[in-house]
Amino acid sequence: MTMESDSTDRPASPAAAPLLQARNSAAFWAATGRSRGHEVIRRRGLLAVAGDERAGLRILIQEPDLDPDEVAEVGELLRRAVGPVTVEDPFSSTDLGHLGMRTWQMPVMLRPPGPVDAPALDVIRVRTPEDLRAAERVVIEGFELDGFEPHRPGELFPEALVEHPGVDVFLASIDGVTAGAGVSVVAGGVASHYWIATSASFRSRGVGRAVMLGALAGVADLPATLTASKLGRPLYESLGYTVAAPSTWWSAPSGTA
Repeated sequence: MTMESDSTDRPASPAAAPLLQARNSAAFWAATGRSRGHEVIRRRGLLAVAGDERAGLRILIQEPDLDPDEVAEVGELLRRAVGPVTVEDPFSSTDLGHLGMRTWQMPVMLRPPGPVDAPALDVIRVRTPEDLRAAERVVIEGFELDGFEPHRPGELFPEALVEHPGVDVFLASIDGVTAGAGVSVVAGGVASHYWIATSASFRSRGVGRAVMLGALAGVADLPATLTASKLGRPLYESLGYTVAAPSTWWSAPSGTA
C-alpha cells in the first residue's frame, strides 16, 4: 500500500522530476508532522510543517509559480517560526532572497524503474521500537542534527511515522552492530529516499549503498527520485540515478524578525 498523495499523472521524465520530488517530499513531511503532532499547512503552491523549537519549520514548495500571497505567507511563517527554518524548492523558481536566509543548491536526481543488486550487508525493514530508535540515533549522528540533542527517543522518528502507508525505515548492520539507516517513501506512484546515513564508525564500508539497495529492492518497479548532497551524488549515480534539475534550499537558525 502506498501513502495517499495527489497523483501527478505525468511520466517519470527529467522534466517532471522536480514535481515528482515536490509531491513525494510533501507526503513525507506531512506524515512526519502529523506523527509528531505538529501543524501541517497545505496551500496550492506549498506545504509547511510548523514544529517546535527543536524540529523547527519545514516548507516544501509545490509549484513553480507561487503567487504573491503565497510568497507573503512564506515570509509570515518564517516570522512565526520558533525553531530552525528549512525551505525546499525543487523548481528553483521562487526568490526568497529578501528574507535573509542562507541558500544553496542540490540536484534532484531520477532513477527509472529497473532491477537492483542485493545489498552486501544485512539490511532490514524496521519493525520494532528498538530498531526504530537505533535508526533514529544513526540519522541524528550522520546528519549532525544537533537540534535533536540531547536525544529524546521517538522525537525524530515517532513510532506513528512508520504506521503511515508508504513510509518505511531501513537499518543496516555489520556483525550485528547498527551501521546505517534511511527512509523510503512511496507516494503517487513514485519512490523517494530520505535521511540516508552512516554511523561514523562504519564510513567507507559500503553502508550507504547497502541501505539504498535494501530500500530500492521493494520499489524497483517504480521511478525513484531524491535530492542529493555533494557527497552522496556519486553513490546515487552508481545506482542508476541521473541529475534532472537543481533544487534550491534556504535555511535560517530561527524565524526572521
